[in-house]
Amino acid sequence: MDTADPSQELIGLNQLFVFLGVADQGSVRRSAETLYRASSAVSRSIQQLERLLEVSLFERRGQGMLLTSAGERVQQRGLRIAADLEWVRADAVSQAQASSAVAPVSALFHTRRLQLASMLYDVRHITTVALQTGLTQPAVSSAIAKLEASLGKALFYRSARGLIPTESAEKWMLAFKRVLAELRAIRADVGALKGVLEGEVTVGCLPMARSNILPVAITKLLAQHPALRIKTLESPYGELCAGLLSGDVDFIVGALRPLRDASLTTAPLLTENLVAIARSGHPLAEREDLTLKDLLAYPWVMSRSFTPLRSTMDSYFTRRGLKPPHPSVETADLAMLRGLLIHSDMVTILSRHQLSYEIETGGLRVFPVILSDFERVIGVTTRSASQLTPGAQRLLAEIQAVCDRLSGQKESGLINRFEQR
Repeated sequence: MDTADPSQELIGLNQLFVFLGVADQGSVRRSAETLYRASSAVSRSIQQLERLLEVSLFERRGQGMLLTSAGERVQQRGLRIAADLEWVRADAVSQAQASSAVAPVSALFHTRRLQLASMLYDVRHITTVALQTGLTQPAVSSAIAKLEASLGKALFYRSARGLIPTESAEKWMLAFKRVLAELRAIRADVGALKGVLEGEVTVGCLPMARSNILPVAITKLLAQHPALRIKTLESPYGELCAGLLSGDVDFIVGALRPLRDASLTTAPLLTENLVAIARSGHPLAEREDLTLKDLLAYPWVMSRSFTPLRSTMDSYFTRRGLKPPHPSVETADLAMLRGLLIHSDMVTILSRHQLSYEIETGGLRVFPVILSDFERVIGVTTRSASQLTPGAQRLLAEIQAVCDRLSGQKESGLINRFEQR
């Protein structure tokens, strides 16, 4: 792996496996018996993990090894990792002709193999993975072969288009990616105990949160915690949910949608009314008695068909006995929409927060059209079983604060819900 930045070196899963054994048994000697390792090897593994994290994980006492507060944080993440890997092994055993064809779960506690398998799943090309990691192609192939041998099942097969994941790999890779995400989070958890927020927070960003809510929240957070790194993803909603399930995304912020996966959960942040928007010099700009029917006489720019906002708009017009507008332009790009509104007589219905800067500076204006009960809920979507890193929790707290100011409400208990998981 590329470890040019030592602070980003992932914890060894084999060290974590030993740590969990000692934490469970409360003793190096007893854990050595259950792990089938020498006591000296167990002690050495714990010392290596503590040096890597620069913190004591245990209090060494005459009656045994007691977890420190940092050790408890590491154990929480470690138990989630163990649960995912045990599920993978159990699924592999269910597919094997004999359970002996699948190695013990300890064989899956191997950081490099899971990293390489995850990268290969994403890029489907051994040469690319080798170049990205600085390994040789035979080394990458060997690591994957050993992982496959541990599972008693192939993860990839070759095709004219490159490596294709097997059906089993499609299921197991989500677990492997979650394991790697939990490993990355351990450093952030331990750092927070020292009073330092660090690590990377990845936010899935939907359109209604991009222009105002997230930029303000991120700016405030980084002013207080400059060691954090924030990464935003503006992918389609389905891809963001996939990233959430794999641990590649910490949470998604934007207009809430009906959930189709029981392992995801949502919480509201802000409810806002949508408004009619056009350029300030629009022919209807001076009218005070505008109706929806007046707007229908002009060209529209709208989101694409079958998106939640478009469906909401179509049903809104239909319920009022009006034919939904047929857009002259369909776009998912906010910059394109902004340009079309400013340089033409097009109109749209949208969140005022998405075009707040243009409205504040006078380039665009909100038309006085009464749109009763035309609202959308902005919220956060997370994976139900996840535990947000301290940095992600703080960013979510800043997002909540921005939404509270926009809505004029007092702070809600949303953040406490995620901290208590």
